[in-house]
This record gives sequence, C-alpha cells and structure tokens, in this order.
Amino acid sequence: MRFVLALYFFMALTFSAVVRADVAAGQSTYAARGCIGCHGANGVSVVANYPSLKGQNADYVRKNLTDFRSGARKNPVMNAMAAGLKDEEINNLAQYIDSLK
Repeated sequence: MRFVLALYFFMALTFSAVVRADVAAGQSTYAARGCIGCHGANGVSVVANYPSLKGQNADYVRKNLTDFRSGARKNPVMNAMAAGLKDEEINNLAQYIDSLK
C-alpha cells in the first residue's frame, strides 16, 4: 500500500510540474538564453550542424535538457547552456518547444 501511495504522489508531482509550465516564459527563456542563435527563431535551424527543435515533444526536450545539465549527455556547448537552467525553466522551455508544431 505504501508503494502505491508513493507512486501516486510521485506521479502527481511530475504531472503538476508539467501543468505549471508556462509557454510564454519558455519563449522568453529561449530568446534570452540565445537558443535562437543555433536552433532558429521558431525552432527551425538554418545551420545543418544544429538540430531543429520544432516538432519535438515536451518530454523529449525536458529529458535532454536535464541530461545536458547533469552531464549525462555530453555536448560542450549544450552542457554549458543547460548548466544554469532551473527545473522550472526547463519545463517552460519544453512546453514552448512543444508548442512549435
């Protein structure tokens, strides 16, 4: 029973973080952090070496930014860009990028 309650609590926290994400704040962070320079103003990169983000879902973006921030995923530029991001900023960025469909 405790396991079920713990699992329910964890899922509720995870879901509430996603619900609280703010697309407008994500767009602002995207611009302020310089994401536009590599990934394009609307998530479409104009440089072949940089991936376009348009069309990516929020879970994918959230996982990758979290992995870049922790160093679990290695890329010197993205590790540095993600290092200072807070969880809320990652959630907002993920929702903003998800909205670029």
